[in-house]
Amino acid sequence: MKFTIGYRTLKTAIGAGLAIAIAEWLKLDFYTSAGILTILCIKITKKRSVISSWERFAACLLGILFAAGFFTLIGYHFYALTLLLILFIPTIVALNLKEGIITSSVIILHLYTLQKISWSIVLNEVSIIVIGIGMGLIMNLYMPSMEKTLLNMQKELENRYKKIFHEFHLYLAHNNHEWDGKEITECADLISNAKSLAFRDVENHFLRYENQYYHYFKMREKQFEIIQRMLPILSSIDKSYIQGEKLGEFFERLGAAVHPGNTAALFLDELEKMRQEFREMHLPKDRQEFETRSKLYQLLQDIEDYLLIKKRFKINGGTNS
Repeated sequence: MKFTIGYRTLKTAIGAGLAIAIAEWLKLDFYTSAGILTILCIKITKKRSVISSWERFAACLLGILFAAGFFTLIGYHFYALTLLLILFIPTIVALNLKEGIITSSVIILHLYTLQKISWSIVLNEVSIIVIGIGMGLIMNLYMPSMEKTLLNMQKELENRYKKIFHEFHLYLAHNNHEWDGKEITECADLISNAKSLAFRDVENHFLRYENQYYHYFKMREKQFEIIQRMLPILSSIDKSYIQGEKLGEFFERLGAAVHPGNTAALFLDELEKMRQEFREMHLPKDRQEFETRSKLYQLLQDIEDYLLIKKRFKINGGTNS
């Protein structure tokens, strides 16, 4: 098994160590809790880290207020702690501060362990909270760029689209049945992973509300649905006709153009000319040819839908196929 240490692991370890060191240097009680807070506040994106930190901070302050009220009125008894948690946890959930349930409960247990509440004790707990959460936010300021990874995923997806269209070409133009179809599964996984990564990239930029790559992979996902729609139609065509050969050649050219810089409009024009050419051909000679040509017409419509999706998508000032 390969052993690796990621950047998030390093940030977590360093941040927790620094938080504990600072809290211990300030001679705070329960100083190790600062490290726990740091660990809990380091998330996979900056936005999630900020949200988590706010929820934990607010929940901890509310926990101190609850503890002060319950322990002062009822005393430091296990049933007081039980009743406190019974009422406190639903309150936290109702206020949408669920991330802070564990950390605020720890603060409450600190106060229960000390068996008293004073301003110095409250200051101690608030200091731990500020140090732990603050260190988590500081460590999460750095997030590695996902640009290179997303670009590579884009290229990988485009290469698989090219392969798929090449196989469509071989099937229609040369009646080749040897394709195992593995690119279909690979495309589905690539699109899902790439969309997730692109969304994370948005959450790492507080002033960015959209991501070009996310829209790109969303567009490819819609095209992929159409490609999947074509598969059963293609597989049901068991005899080659001139129309199928022409459509196969079109798939080959379409596959070669799956990259930035090419326009879908040109292929739409070519597609319309092909559709007109098919209309002017002789009528089907038998039922099998009629059914096959009907399926080929359906493929023309699916290709048009595929191209229209891409035509509406803008990237780097142009459109791709």
